[in-house]
Amino acid sequence: MDDESSDDESIREAVEQSRSGAPAYGGTVRDRFETHEVFQRIIAVADEEATRKTRELFFSALAAGFAITVTFLLYASMTASTGRDPVLSALLYPLGFVFIIIGGYQLYTENTLPPVVLLLERLVSVPHLLKIWAVVVAGNFVGGGVGAFVLARAGVFSSETATAAAYLSRKGLETPFWDLFFKAVFAGLIVAGVVWLVYTVRDSIARVVIVYLAFLAVPFGNLFHVVVSFTEVMYLVFTGQGPLVGGLFGFVLPVLLGNTVGGVLLVTVVNYFQTTEERLDIARKDGSGEKLSPREMAFGRRAGRSYVPAFEDD
Repeated sequence: MDDESSDDESIREAVEQSRSGAPAYGGTVRDRFETHEVFQRIIAVADEEATRKTRELFFSALAAGFAITVTFLLYASMTASTGRDPVLSALLYPLGFVFIIIGGYQLYTENTLPPVVLLLERLVSVPHLLKIWAVVVAGNFVGGGVGAFVLARAGVFSSETATAAAYLSRKGLETPFWDLFFKAVFAGLIVAGVVWLVYTVRDSIARVVIVYLAFLAVPFGNLFHVVVSFTEVMYLVFTGQGPLVGGLFGFVLPVLLGNTVGGVLLVTVVNYFQTTEERLDIARKDGSGEKLSPREMAFGRRAGRSYVPAFEDD
């Protein structure tokens, strides 16, 4: 009888340890999620984004666009103070992106991954996906534009920093269209890849390190991010040093297209198809809904039938 009680106690202890994340007997705690678990975490985030109200999505994107101003400000300041040293000037470049991703704001290049996964699973329509992208891009651009106006007109920059900011901004305007596009493809790959990697780790410190190192690669690789590029164009416009139309179509547009292609094709699709069918079983075992029909996919206006079941309080 004592042996049975001891066995029961051991079982209860093992269960409690497993619930708290501690290993049961003969087991170890995994330090990362499996592929299908990462997929399900991204699906949950995508579902939340796809069902958010337009106003909430826009203001979250607005905050992200203004946070990009921090990146531009620090990049210009460090460029001026380090004599345009290519390594030292970029050390604080990722800070705005750290604010955005850790803070959960909506950045367009980050949005290339979660909602597109819903589209591949036929759980969101094409018009609804394009609406999400349009709202996020608009919010990012408004936030970046407001930040650029403040930097240009409010005396934030010293004369040396203002010169460095104009120098950084003109680099994009002087780069040919297709060079910008392909550089932006790699930047899009990095950003969407960060989204996937962030969901593979369990603690905030690891997330900060991932985001910092990944976005440090953008200035080090002489790559381009669309919201930073838009902020740079608007800074030149507000200081009277650059054209609006030429900047938007000759600089921002190719970067926007490149970031989208890099994020969607090189990361989203590849990561999606490297997961197994186990992702579907796990996602739907609680009785979530059906896939959209081809007609709903092409012309539907709503987000479809969510993976993530809605739980109501008893």
